[in-house]
Amino acid sequence: MTSAGIKAVATREPGGAPAAELIRELLLKGAPGRWDGINEALLMVAARRTHLTETIIPALARGDWVLCDRFADSTTAYQGHGAGVPLPSLQALHRLIAGDLIPDLTLLLDLPVEEGLTRAHARHGDETRFEQKDIHFHKRVRRGFLAIAKEEPRRVVVIDAARSIDDVHRTVKSVVRDRLGVALSSAP
Repeated sequence: MTSAGIKAVATREPGGAPAAELIRELLLKGAPGRWDGINEALLMVAARRTHLTETIIPALARGDWVLCDRFADSTTAYQGHGAGVPLPSLQALHRLIAGDLIPDLTLLLDLPVEEGLTRAHARHGDETRFEQKDIHFHKRVRRGFLAIAKEEPRRVVVIDAARSIDDVHRTVKSVVRDRLGVALSSAP
């Protein structure tokens, strides 16, 4: 974004602030059955609140843009659709910690579940707790993300991530230009 003359903060969830990174460790490492959906949701919301107060809200107050890898839609998809936590409960938790703050644009990089898991297993690292969950869980999560996109098409854009990296990159640049009026550089 700096190539477009925009100050931006790149961050991630869970994490994005020191205490939230500690919660990330609890959520992404260990056995898949370590936490049930409600515990996961509460930990995600605790991490998000810290992330909001220490990183996102200060950045927005400075006039910076925030580019975040995952946010509340992921909690809705994983803990709601995937793990069965009632969606109204998750919505109430989000309102409690974030008020009416939602992203201006969400890019949903979509893949068939099997391909996504293959890619995830090829990565190195020990943050694999969710990847260890069964295929049915991941299919519910994908359906959840696609349901969110269908409900909010003005905010959420689905991008076919099964295409080449260059094709996905071109699509992302096009969406950002069309939706936010910002031309990104050509470097991937």
